[in-house]
Amino acid sequence: MAICVLVRHGRTSANTSGLLAGWTPGVALDDTGAAQARALGDRLSGAGLVAVVTSPLQRCLETAAGLTGGIPEGDRPRTETDERLGEARYGAWTGRPLSELAKDPLWRDVQDRPSRVTFPAHADHEHESIAQMQQRALEAVQGWDARFEAEHGPAAVWAAVSHGDVIKAVLAASLAMPLDEFQRLVVDPASVSVVHLTSTRSFVLRLNDTGSDPVDLGGLTARLAAASGNGGDAVVGGGAGTGPART
Repeated sequence: MAICVLVRHGRTSANTSGLLAGWTPGVALDDTGAAQARALGDRLSGAGLVAVVTSPLQRCLETAAGLTGGIPEGDRPRTETDERLGEARYGAWTGRPLSELAKDPLWRDVQDRPSRVTFPAHADHEHESIAQMQQRALEAVQGWDARFEAEHGPAAVWAAVSHGDVIKAVLAASLAMPLDEFQRLVVDPASVSVVHLTSTRSFVLRLNDTGSDPVDLGGLTARLAAASGNGGDAVVGGGAGTGPART
């Protein structure tokens, strides 16, 4: 399958003020978040993205625009939106301070038993379970992976711009980690994580990378483009790495 670069949106005022934004409309990047999005564009400029697929929420759309804004229009990867990459539907928790939610008895289940959690219903905000959120996000990543591989080959690289809990859920599945353990993962604003799904197993190549170095997947894409047989086999002994291609 193709290579998916999971990008969390840049920082927002909701992040700094400790509000659970959810699907609240109009939550934009703050000045720091906008700068983070532009920096992500620089970091990913050499990754050869064939497409960017983003949550429809404003903070993700702005981050996606930052990823592609510095690329000449003729070379710019196309941008698609997919609601399945949208934030968890927190229902009655939407828009509330995290300090207040931490006093809710449900908080402990969210922390320790998330596979059993369904967020409470609300007249104005949709709700779902954390398991449903994970399932829809996985279906999105798997579906776009298959599409981009069919269009561009097994070395295709694409970016999915999404949200912290959504990306954590995808990474947990990629690591074969039970959903009840997904809170062990940390996904910061404007971070990059990279997964490569195959028919036999998933490979996690980066996790919560908030550095400034270019994201160079050249060695991996060259290996995939030249591979024959089962691309899901691991290299016994660890191999020579998946950094820049060497000649």
